[in-house]
Amino acid sequence: MVVVINAEGHVLGRLSTYVAKRLLNGDEVVVVNAEKAVITGSRDEVLNRYYAKYKRGKIINGPFFPKRADLIMKRTVRGMIPFKRPNGRAVYRNLQVFVGVPKELAAAEMMKVESATNVWTDKYVTLGEVSEHLGSRVR
Repeated sequence: MVVVINAEGHVLGRLSTYVAKRLLNGDEVVVVNAEKAVITGSRDEVLNRYYAKYKRGKIINGPFFPKRADLIMKRTVRGMIPFKRPNGRAVYRNLQVFVGVPKELAAAEMMKVESATNVWTDKYVTLGEVSEHLGSRVR
């Protein structure tokens, strides 16, 4: 079963846990509008934390952290599944994340996750702003 989720206005961590659970249950998940997901917290604190993750490691042997919003979201979900095991990698292949909405998914029915849309604060940063801060040209 393919599940299409619109990430606009969803909290990144809460959405990622929901997506990871659906993947582990055997569903294929497609997330659109990844750049519009939000990360709660002080703007400076969030941007500094993600910049530190991006700069960590060495150029030759990593660890490597992505700049693009869709890949940051995939990386967040990856941390919530057993990625270093064969079944975790197989599950991870069932996840697709897009910036914006692709033409072939424009007519698809998109769902919202109620537990992830509850943004209780006005201090947040969108994932698109984080990726732009890291130097991504795709927004």
